[in-house]
Amino acid sequence: MKLIRTEDAVGQVLCHDITQIIPGVVKDAVFRKGHIITKEDIPVLLSVGKEHLYVWEKKEGILHEDEAAVILRDLCINDNMTASEPKEGKIEIRAAADGLLKINSEKLRAVNGLGEMMIATIHGNFPVKAGDRLAATRIIPLVIEEEKMNRAKEAAGGEPLLKILPMSHKKVGIVTTGSEVFKGRIQDAFGPAIRAKLAAYDTEVMGQVILDDCQEDISAAILKFVRQDADMVLCTGGMSVDPDDRTPGAIKATGADIVSYGAPVLPGAMFLLSYLGEIPVLGLPGCVMYAGRTVFDLVLPRVLAGERLTKADLDSYGEGGLCLNCEVCHFPNCGFGKQ
Repeated sequence: MKLIRTEDAVGQVLCHDITQIIPGVVKDAVFRKGHIITKEDIPVLLSVGKEHLYVWEKKEGILHEDEAAVILRDLCINDNMTASEPKEGKIEIRAAADGLLKINSEKLRAVNGLGEMMIATIHGNFPVKAGDRLAATRIIPLVIEEEKMNRAKEAAGGEPLLKILPMSHKKVGIVTTGSEVFKGRIQDAFGPAIRAKLAAYDTEVMGQVILDDCQEDISAAILKFVRQDADMVLCTGGMSVDPDDRTPGAIKATGADIVSYGAPVLPGAMFLLSYLGEIPVLGLPGCVMYAGRTVFDLVLPRVLAGERLTKADLDSYGEGGLCLNCEVCHFPNCGFGKQ
């Protein structure tokens, strides 16, 4: 492209959008890339502060910002996503279906680290709805060398940087323990809290059993739900280190693989993650019953999307794992659970 005086631009082709900003009224392009400038356009261009213009002068090996944004879009976009047309050199990517957003953070950093280009995303490992904004792409200058965009392709590798994991229908069994609930001394508060969390997803509560603090009975209840084809079993109560708290031992006695008993998240430090074959069996600490947001809110969508979480996955929640218990909760639009 070349720079010329606006008064001399009649008949030339704009190589970028010209934006007009009137606070509280409008922020949009008055002329789009590719517009052929007429004599009548000159006063308008001068009114938005454009005394000089870049007009297109196509050169081999040089890409316009819109062309580069398309390349960055293609590095990101995957199934269940849509993208906008380039506007002012930027492309937005949105979810076309509900699911769990996954981001290849390492490759994303590699592309952004090349300079003169950017891909900005929302946080991964959180559920998204169809229509949600996921990412935006653009280059920083108006034009860029094609060779630099080829380096971006190499840095990203062969797989898209973003993907949405669908959440299929899941059947859930709830095992609630505690002599105080079993013997009717207090009313169960865990069940309603768990059901409310599950109602946000495509889940079916198969049933809830309330048991005394007996390890054998708790193990048997878990195994019964599994035999009834539960996709997940949630165990509530009895998760601390008190002698009468038998739930962790009961989960282990089923033969489940204990991934972690404990997580660097508050509320939720006494969380237990295990798998009985392919079936997640979760031990939920008491905070899930009364706290607005806990470790359960972070783990549940990932489990429902079919991820098999590791201890390293839980360990990574240490940064961002402290809920500030804000007076007005804005989760997930806050720092809780952001890695």
